[in-house]
Amino acid sequence: MTETAETIRIRPARTGDVAAIKTLVAPLAEQRILMAKETVAYYESLQEFRIAESDRGEVIGCGALHVMWEDLAEVRTLAASDAWRGRGVGHALVERLLEDARDLGVSRVFCLTFEVDFFKKHGFEVMADQTAVDPVVYSELLRSHDEGVAEFLDLARVKPNTLGNTRMIRQL
Repeated sequence: MTETAETIRIRPARTGDVAAIKTLVAPLAEQRILMAKETVAYYESLQEFRIAESDRGEVIGCGALHVMWEDLAEVRTLAASDAWRGRGVGHALVERLLEDARDLGVSRVFCLTFEVDFFKKHGFEVMADQTAVDPVVYSELLRSHDEGVAEFLDLARVKPNTLGNTRMIRQL
């Protein structure tokens, strides 16, 4: 028996996708792999999201690219449905998000992850220390209210949310 591979299509998220994003994130949030957000937060950041769809139009994954500074962005909320894990959804999303980062003029992309090997396959390296930003930029980033920025800066107030996660970065 020959199995046919379905095509994974990546597209910008639409407002109608928020429920699917929440559904994709929910089991990962229960496992403390991703942080669940309030619905309003997904709508507010919707333009950062990309959606992975099957040939049948089923939402099978999501991921977002959040710009943090002139040269720095974060891949966040990367998720694939259980039925599609291991079938290239995450790969397709990360490649598209890295392409988006290049299009925006970003030269470095950060992630906070438990999936170190996955991100290493995409050129990310474990961050040894906080030298990823110079002190002036660091002080500017401290003014951000975004939790992802706080996680990047490795601030003590977000430690309970990030225990066990690895901070990784990639040069584009």
